[in-house]
Amino acid sequence: MSTIARTNQVTSRPARVPPRRWLLVAVLALLAILMVFPLYWMVVSALTPGGQSQSSEFYLWPKAPTMGNFTEVFTTQPVWRWIWKSLFISVITTAISVVVSLGAGYALAKYRFVGRGLVYAAFMVTIMIPIQVTIVPSFLVVAQIGLVDSPWAVILPTAFDVVGIFIARQFMLGVPDALVEAARVDGAGEFRAFFSVVLPTCGPLVGVLVILAFMARWNDFLWPMVVLQGAENLTVPVGLSTLTNNPAFASPWGAVMAVATVTVLPILVVFLVFQKQFVQGISSTGIK
Repeated sequence: MSTIARTNQVTSRPARVPPRRWLLVAVLALLAILMVFPLYWMVVSALTPGGQSQSSEFYLWPKAPTMGNFTEVFTTQPVWRWIWKSLFISVITTAISVVVSLGAGYALAKYRFVGRGLVYAAFMVTIMIPIQVTIVPSFLVVAQIGLVDSPWAVILPTAFDVVGIFIARQFMLGVPDALVEAARVDGAGEFRAFFSVVLPTCGPLVGVLVILAFMARWNDFLWPMVVLQGAENLTVPVGLSTLTNNPAFASPWGAVMAVATVTVLPILVVFLVFQKQFVQGISSTGIK
């Protein structure tokens, strides 16, 4: 009986956590705090009364938090129109980009045609071309068709996403060729094979493409700054840049942080909705 009792005591004793595990948890917690702190500081600056946000005094929370920065900037500037323009451009561009990336990724991964490798190599080469090289020709084309100062001037040139095509191709290479071939043997065309066999497996891929495309378009600054001119037609990043030198605000950084606090919410919503598919898609495509 004593042997059984000692055995029960040994088995009921909680497993000892190795020191390396605690060290790993501590390091990850520190990294999480460092990554979240800028967002926290943005909220603190937005709630700080005007004129004090540029003070050299460091504080973790304002002594007298106020919504004055929000009220001032949202009543004097067309912020809601900026948000609406950014949402319209981001949603439409994301939808077009996802459709194009899925179609091109399937064609490059599963469809056999002459010059497939050359086409894929040409796509990859365009990644190395900086936007500063193409911005003048792109603007001339947009101006010739009369789209300057229109949301479509931002949507059409940015709807083709080479990175999205690369991710889609890498994901679809993991879809067994036997499934596609079986659909073709049964008489299905390429469109039928894509929609019936390949697309149902692309849930994680769609999550990755949606998050990456939406974030890229929502945060895009240079191209919208070039083609959008009217104050009410600006996107949020361009509109924020106009607040830093606006003499109407006692503390322009308080106004900037107030707008940034509100405009970060759509990105958080999109990420929370697609985070599960995003993690699965990143692991499936082999991107580290």
